[in-house]
Amino acid sequence: MYPPRFDYLAPTTIEEVVEALGERAGDAKVMAGGQSLIPVLKLRIASVGTIVDLNGVAGLDGIVDADGELRIGALVRHAQAERSPVLTKRYGLLGETARLVADPLVRNRGTVCGSLAHADPQGDWGSALLAARGSVVVRGSGGERTIPVEEIAIGPFMTTLQPDEVIVEVRVPDPGPRTGGSYLKLERKVGDFATAAVGVQVTLENGHVGQVGIGLTGVGATNVRASAAEDALRGAAPTDDAIREAAELAASAAEPQSDHRGSADYKRNVVRVFCERGLRTAISAAQAGEE
Repeated sequence: MYPPRFDYLAPTTIEEVVEALGERAGDAKVMAGGQSLIPVLKLRIASVGTIVDLNGVAGLDGIVDADGELRIGALVRHAQAERSPVLTKRYGLLGETARLVADPLVRNRGTVCGSLAHADPQGDWGSALLAARGSVVVRGSGGERTIPVEEIAIGPFMTTLQPDEVIVEVRVPDPGPRTGGSYLKLERKVGDFATAAVGVQVTLENGHVGQVGIGLTGVGATNVRASAAEDALRGAAPTDDAIREAAELAASAAEPQSDHRGSADYKRNVVRVFCERGLRTAISAAQAGEE
């Protein structure tokens, strides 16, 4: 199918992007990779008066690790994140996530920031960045503001972004050397949406769990933070019992729906198993960093 007719703008500065969005009063959408927007328009699930293309704006395609944080620009593709030595080493959770996003065709064009703006509860980056304590920087007519990732999505495909705001970068705090992460995803075939997925990141302090993040994919109306599981593990020794308890609590935090990918009970069990596996992998990596 062909999408409804729309206007197309290709600004060259963020200021022009914000101005274009503001002038069109909610009847415009930003396009970076287009891997979510274009299919929605072609299927006529939605329509838009104007597409504002970010690709002509310079300086949005960088991955920078400096001043105690990682910055991922709005035009960074999944494939670029997948190949980044920074993400495959120091920010291992994010590197693992990048490799599991959709398929190679989508990874070549789709973007990290675009995935967050789309707010699909099946999106991998939302859960990974919950676990990594990430935030997004947005620009709008009111200036610049920073929003924690967990406050972006308020429902399926719904965000707290204002009509004239655009995400310009993701920021992730440096997790430190004694940190490990893991992203595990169950899918029926390559490129399918997740039946369920779990992202975890663990930092060890003096042999105990310091900071911990656990994000769940595909088992709620948004990506889900397993807060009770994090609280139970934080400050504890990383024993088998502590890991199993956290995994059970993570499964309890999931609110999946039964569908053609599996029953709700099956998906909760996937969350439990993946959380336990992911925590063991992350803790082992963190322990290696202590040596």
